[in-house]
Parts: sequence; C-alpha cells; structure tokens
Amino acid sequence: MDGRLDLRLASVLMRSCLRQGLLRRSYSSICINTCLRSAWPSHSSKLPFLRHARRTTELSAPSPIVIRRYSTAKAGAVSDLERRIAAIPIDRFRNFCIVAHIDHGKSTLSDRLLELTGTISAANSNRQILDTLEVERERGITVKAQTCTMIYNHNGLDYLLHLVDTPGHVDFRAEVTRSYASCGGALLLVDASQGIQAQTVANFYLAFAEGLVILPVINKIDMVAADVPRVLEQLETTFELDVSNAIGVSAKTGLNVEQILPAVVENIPRPTGDETKPLRMLLVDSWYDSFRGVICLVRLFDGTVRHGDSLVSLVTGNKYTVGEVGIRYPTQVPQSVLRAGQVGYIFFNPGMKNIQDAKIGDTFTTVGSEDIVEPYPGFVEPKPMVFVAAFPTDPSDYSRLADSIGQLVLNDRSVTLFKDHSEALGAGWRLGFLGSLHCSVFQDRLRQEHGASIIITEPAVQTKVQWRDGTESILQSPSDFPDVEDSRSRGATYFEPYVLATMTVPEEYIGRAIELCESNRGEQESIEFFHGMQVILKYRIPTAQLVDDLFGKLKGATKGYATLDYEDAGWRESKLVKLQLLVNKEPVDAIARVVHLSQADRLGRAWVTKFKEHVQRQMFEVVIQAAIGKKIIARETLKPFRKDVLAKLHASDITRRKKLLEKQKEGRKRLRSVGNVVIEQEAFQKFLSK
Repeated sequence: MDGRLDLRLASVLMRSCLRQGLLRRSYSSICINTCLRSAWPSHSSKLPFLRHARRTTELSAPSPIVIRRYSTAKAGAVSDLERRIAAIPIDRFRNFCIVAHIDHGKSTLSDRLLELTGTISAANSNRQILDTLEVERERGITVKAQTCTMIYNHNGLDYLLHLVDTPGHVDFRAEVTRSYASCGGALLLVDASQGIQAQTVANFYLAFAEGLVILPVINKIDMVAADVPRVLEQLETTFELDVSNAIGVSAKTGLNVEQILPAVVENIPRPTGDETKPLRMLLVDSWYDSFRGVICLVRLFDGTVRHGDSLVSLVTGNKYTVGEVGIRYPTQVPQSVLRAGQVGYIFFNPGMKNIQDAKIGDTFTTVGSEDIVEPYPGFVEPKPMVFVAAFPTDPSDYSRLADSIGQLVLNDRSVTLFKDHSEALGAGWRLGFLGSLHCSVFQDRLRQEHGASIIITEPAVQTKVQWRDGTESILQSPSDFPDVEDSRSRGATYFEPYVLATMTVPEEYIGRAIELCESNRGEQESIEFFHGMQVILKYRIPTAQLVDDLFGKLKGATKGYATLDYEDAGWRESKLVKLQLLVNKEPVDAIARVVHLSQADRLGRAWVTKFKEHVQRQMFEVVIQAAIGKKIIARETLKPFRKDVLAKLHASDITRRKKLLEKQKEGRKRLRSVGNVVIEQEAFQKFLSK
C-alpha cells in the first residue's frame, strides 16, 4: 500500500513539474523511469508517465547514454578520491598554513597550489577560490580562515596536504591562532617590495610560540620595486631564520611556485597520531548551516570517526550521533571515514541546533572513552576591544534584523552581542568587535548577505571603575558611566584599556608617526631601525584612541606606507569623564561617550558644530550643547523661523508696530516653554556616519 501511495505522489509531482516547464519531458522521464523501476519493479508498468518514458528511451537512445555516463564518471571520481586517501599512511600527511601581512598574496598563492595539485582547474586562475565571502572579494582581503585538502604526488608517492589560508589583518588574529592548532608548519610569506611588516612580525612570533616549522617564501619577485636581498637580510637578522632554503616566487604569474610543495613535504613534519587509539578530536572552528545545523571543522589527533559513531563532548558532556564526515576539496566532499592526522568537517544527525554548544577548542571522543582521553588544552579567545551600539534604520524591521544579526554572530564567534535600548533610536543591540575593520566588515556582510542596514554609534571601549568600597565593575556602555554629580563617583577610580601598538613606517615619515602617537596620548616603548629603510615603533596607546581611526590617520601621515599591529596591554588609571550632547537641555542618549578629560573640549566643539548641520529649524530657538555633567563646554544655537508680522503695515503708528512685536515675543516664550524638538532619524544617521 505504501509503495502505491509513493508512486501516486511521484506521478502527481512529475505531471506538475512538466506542466510548469520546470523539467524537460525526455530527461525527467528517463531519470524517474530509471529510479522508480529499480525501487518498485512490480509497479513500474502501472504508471502512464513511465510508459511514456520507455517510448522516449526507444526513440532517443543517445540521451540516456549521456546521462548514465556522467553519473558513472562522477561516482567514480569520488570513489577514486577516497581510494587514494585511504592508501596514504599518516607518515605522508602534511598540515600547513600560509601567514603574512595583509595584501602580501596569501590567497593568490593558495590558488596556485590548488592548481598544481589538480584540486581546481587552471581556468579558475586568479579567482581566489578560498575567499568565499562577498566582502572578501569586494575588499580584496581575507576575513575567514579557509581550509582545503590536496593530494600531491612527490617522487611517485601520494601525499595528503592540508592547506589553511589565514587572514592578514590584526582584527582577525583569532582565525590565525585557531589555524595553528591544526598545522605542523607555516609558510611565512613576505612581499619582496615591502619587506617585513608589523603583522609579519606578529604572525611569526605566534607561529614560533606554537612550535611550528617556519618556511620563508618571498612573493612578488617579478615586481620592478622588488629587493629580494634586502628582504632575506631582514628575515635573517629579525627572526634568525635560515634563509638558504627560502623560496622566491610570483604567485600572480606562477613563477617558481612548483618549488613550494616539495619543500613542504621535505621540511614540515608529519602530524602526530595513532589510528588504533580511542578517538581524540579537536574542534577548530564551526559555522551554521540552515539545513544541517552546526558544521564543525575538526582535527583528529587519535582514532577514527565515521558516519553513525556516537560522540561525547568533554566540555559540555552532550552526546551526538555523527551524520556525515568529509573533507573540503575545496568544497565539502563527504568521506566514509576521517583518520588520525586529518582535518575535515563533521555534522551530527540530529543536528546540533545551538552553536553555543560548539565550544571552540573542545575535545570530542567516542562514548565510553571519556575517562581515558585527555582533553586538548584549547584556545585563548581574544577579548572584544571595540563596542558599538546598533539600531535599525526603520524600527519596524527590528525582528527581521535581529534574525540577520543572530545568523552572522553564529558564524563569527569573535562578536559579542547584548540587547540595548535608546530613547532616541529605540530598541537595538550592543556589539563587541576585535577592531574597527572587524566592525566595518560585519556591517558590510549584513548589507550584502541579508539586505539589511543599521545605524552604528560612535565606537567605544570598556571602562573599569573601582568604587569607594573596593569593588570593581566593568562598564560596557557610556550610559552606565556615572555622572560627575553622581554620589557614586566620589572617591571612585577609573581605568581604561591600553594596547601595545607596533608600527612599521619608512624612515622618512618617522617624525610624523611619532607626532601622531604623542598627540594620541601614546608612550614610546622602543624604536628600531632596519637597514636605513624601515623603522619599527612600539607605543603604548589607549584603546579609545586606537578605535578613533588611528590607523587611518597613520596611513594619511605616511602616504599609505605604514602598517599597524596591536595587542592587549592591560588597564591603566585615567581621568575619564562622560561627554553628553544636550538639545534644549535634554540629553540625547544615543550620542554619549566616555573620553579623557584632555580631549573633552575638542570633541565637544566638533559635536555641536556637526549636529547643528543635521537638525531641522523649528518655530522656536534650538540650543545644542556639549556637557560634562552640568558643565557646558560648547554651544551652538539654531535660530527659529520668524514670521514677518509687520509685512502688512505701511504708514501705521509706531505703537502699533511695538504692540505686534511684543505679541510675537510673548508667543515665542510660550513656544519655548512647551516646545519639544523632534529630531528626524536621518539626522542621527548623518551625524553618526563616517
């Protein structure tokens, strides 16, 4: 009975598709004919469209042959891939990543390596296959660390290579740190014209601390401005690397790229692991799929995992059944098994619905082996350094925008999310990011992937307060900061976060860079000269100054040649105040900021001047002020519309004129006493936009 019902439903569905032109009759009939006759041979003669399919097959014989050939070839390719991987022992596994400063050619080099191993065709040249996000292609930067498995034949033997293309900007350092856990070595890529930059230094020390084998590669050697001997000398003196095995390449043209993979095979060590031991699997990364739930990127240290296995998390204690395992080649390709030493993806059935259950750095093992498997040490997740308030441009879009932001946060574990509310802008969110670029990329992804736009307030950082009774509080928002007149603020001590910034600038611009750092309350730590060409400056700078577009100002002062890297440097005591914007003596909560006392006057004057340009004139006077508590530090006045009450008077008595003017003055006083300024939402958007 169930078989007849399924066939009847298939028949109805087939006819509907044919009527709507969704399927071509000949191809669809042949496919359905083949599938259903193999599933229900006893019922195949009872369906009218199957009888038509048999007639079509007899009349047009070439069509089914083409279809069957394509299906067989594809199935053969997948089985051949699995067969080749199964024949490779762990001794011939190599896991490595490419790390470099931003725009030194990591993604382009990844494309060349994928072409050399036959993972992609040469027709995809210069398309940056591993940059899958639209914002990555639009900006030309890598935001998310992407992985890919390759098979490389060296001296007649197959090697299984796992490649990680990492971001280069400091805001995405969390992606780089997690990538190191799945790798045994790293290609340190350096631009032949720019040499060692700030993020090159940061990436080297991160990789060195993880014990990775560093293989230096000099890129863009075909450029006119390339100076390979200078770069080799920098690598030798700065990092004490053996540059005798350094490889000079041009990732764009493919020059000498074929020398990299043999060097990887010979220099980078095999991963450690034993297939016979109980499963020990590290969760490296995760992302959310609408149909499959949470998909996990994993690195196997011991044991094997396959479809149907029962796993348990050593952190949460939750148990799951494996739904599918596979590798990225470069898209997701299912496999029957993942072995020790491999990096692949895994998702569960039923799926993991809550991505908060996928703790990055968690260790999984098979059920029953919890007591004999030691958990992996895991990762230290970076703390958010920039906090902004986000509000919908249209308050009625709140629910839809909440879903969109929630999905992006699921796929970016570095973003923190809290609910927020503003009297002027309504319900919103408080978002924490690793830096200004991280915030900008998040806004772009929201617009490109979800078609949504938000109002972003001025970037702010955390503030720590030590109260009179000795207790401490971390304040996320300026609205939580106590006013000067507040009784709680008496005797309280305020602290602000600092960063240790490392800047690389050409020697001719060192004066401008030092002047900029000093004006932003920076304290010099060290200065180091590189062969008379480059200078590395280290400054301790307040995080609040860093997020106030310090990098943009540094680029402008050095004509775009400077680079910047930073790391958390703890808290320091500081004279902090809350600067507010008042409109007719009423505070605008959407525009408030915790600033250093020395910067309050300058910022207050800039606020009132800019806000005056975006507020519409009223029938009464509008006073715009910047204040610290009750102290007014800047003011602008928006003159009212004025009706000419004397327009109809000609040769009238002077007393008549005075009477009309006095009446108008009394009316203005009454308006000012009861009038509330209505500020359009566009005024906030224009004021807060960069």
